[in-house]
Amino acid sequence: MSQESEHGKWTVSSSDDESAGEQTNSEMPSTSLLQQTGQEKGPRYPCSEARKAAHKRKASPLKHSDRSFLQEVAPAQKQKPSQEGLGWCLSSSDDDEDNLKEGRGKGGAAAGVKQEERCAPKGILSNHKLPPSHKTESSDRVQDAWDLLNGQNPFRFFLTKVKGIKARYNSGSLHIKDILSPLFGTLVSSAQFNYCIDVEWLVRQYPKEFRDKPLLIIHGEKRESKAALHEQAHPYKNVRLCQAKLDIAFGTHHTKMMLLHYEEGLRVVIHTSNLIDDDWYQKTQGIWLSPLYPKLPLGAAESAGESHTNFKCDLIGYLRSYSSPTLNEWVEIIKQHDLSETRVYLLGSTPGRYQGSEKEKWGHLRLRKLLKEHATQLPDHHSWPIIGQFSSIGSLGADQSKWLCSEFRDSLISLGNNTTLTNHDVPVYLVYPSVDNVRQSLEGYPAGGSLPYSIQTAQKQLWLHSYFHKWSAETSGRSHAMPHIKTYMRSSPDFQKIAWFLVTSANLSKAAWGVFEKNGTQQMIRSYELGVLFLPSEFGLEAGYFQVKENMFSDEPVLSFPVPYDLPPEKYESKDRPWIWNIPYTKAPDTHGNMWVPK
Repeated sequence: MSQESEHGKWTVSSSDDESAGEQTNSEMPSTSLLQQTGQEKGPRYPCSEARKAAHKRKASPLKHSDRSFLQEVAPAQKQKPSQEGLGWCLSSSDDDEDNLKEGRGKGGAAAGVKQEERCAPKGILSNHKLPPSHKTESSDRVQDAWDLLNGQNPFRFFLTKVKGIKARYNSGSLHIKDILSPLFGTLVSSAQFNYCIDVEWLVRQYPKEFRDKPLLIIHGEKRESKAALHEQAHPYKNVRLCQAKLDIAFGTHHTKMMLLHYEEGLRVVIHTSNLIDDDWYQKTQGIWLSPLYPKLPLGAAESAGESHTNFKCDLIGYLRSYSSPTLNEWVEIIKQHDLSETRVYLLGSTPGRYQGSEKEKWGHLRLRKLLKEHATQLPDHHSWPIIGQFSSIGSLGADQSKWLCSEFRDSLISLGNNTTLTNHDVPVYLVYPSVDNVRQSLEGYPAGGSLPYSIQTAQKQLWLHSYFHKWSAETSGRSHAMPHIKTYMRSSPDFQKIAWFLVTSANLSKAAWGVFEKNGTQQMIRSYELGVLFLPSEFGLEAGYFQVKENMFSDEPVLSFPVPYDLPPEKYESKDRPWIWNIPYTKAPDTHGNMWVPK
């Protein structure tokens, strides 16, 4: 049965089912190859199916006025019962964890981490026509960034610059070129950890004088996509690749971090952007940029340079989790520097199955431990809601009791050692863009390529959608810059205070945060993730909370926290639907007058 909605009439055929995501993706390599016609089939870098669809629609937009195309859309081979009132025709297919991250399934057999040689087969991307890069602002803005970093921003939390909005809404924001500017230091070498990487674009973001400096790229690609990445890196003799091992199916290397080693010291950048042009163009992304860490004097003790948050030790522990000789070089660099000024806590995930005390090293149990040990218990804290904001959603189970409102919420409600974890009255608000949020965005429907929630996952957890709230960021002028940032926090009932704030690469998924196994005695994590946790106590706030900064550009107290979207969250109305990337939207045009037909 087909289903009519305000966005168009459509069905999901059996061919769209991805019950065996592993098989589906092995038949459709994640790397982009050329069609026989010589036209581009996709971007030149490995990426998700959702991003490929967005790339296709940008290259070949379907104008809303051209209704003739709809006759070419193949009817469903097998129509399945619909869920009334949802605007979807939902199938009964099962997927495993292939939609947990950015829409990519298992890319190949597990492989150990090793320092790789640039030996990819030649010709994979030969004669590939490169799309023009989005133009960024001139380099004279770098002085503004320098002033910004040395001004009144104790949190060192920034948003990325957005092209196409008023200049004042980019005040206090950074572009990757700002971060890599020579004003921040004389670069010796750097390491880039990420999920989706365009090597040629990345190299161009470095100042010319730094483009031949050693660059290590840590990735999780396999098979064809790994070969494509090697092909990209081959022309750059200073670039080395390090493959992160992903031994558990459907895991991804989703961490987004830069390590910048200068003659003057070391800087750590933990952020939410892929290393591709689109992610630094018209999206809302988050950045934590460390102070410039000075080098320790020769002969300093190994324990020297540690912060109150244990950041140095935790960062070294995270790097060691890769079991990579190449990353041991960076461990030694970190050991040589003084990280004592750090005010945030590091929160990571690494693939594995953990028992005993190891369970609390990673994922949501790591967050639980930090909140129990370092957060302040607040009066009536059980009425303080949890707010999660993300750009992708994994399979969370048949109902909220399976993970979201059990083990995951139990971790996020922790505040001090006396918190009772059996309370089930703490509200949960989930901020995820609606179809109209995407349609009315600066990019239009193609913005949904970075929001890879699939119909195969959504149809199995209709209960989840009652928790959804729209993306709204009017106070920062970014309501139309779709979020790829991921944030989690605990707010007061009036939304004017927050007990803690986390910016991270982790979306709402068990693969990212971990899931209990063996009756809770074991935690299993599939993916690499990384974020930083802000706690009021580390910023001298004895009351145990941050005031929320009501206007991103006002002269409010320095320690008011700049939450990157509007509070209180605005609940979906009855007509609103969460963005689903792999179904068409044909009734209403986007901001460019186009429809969305992903295939």
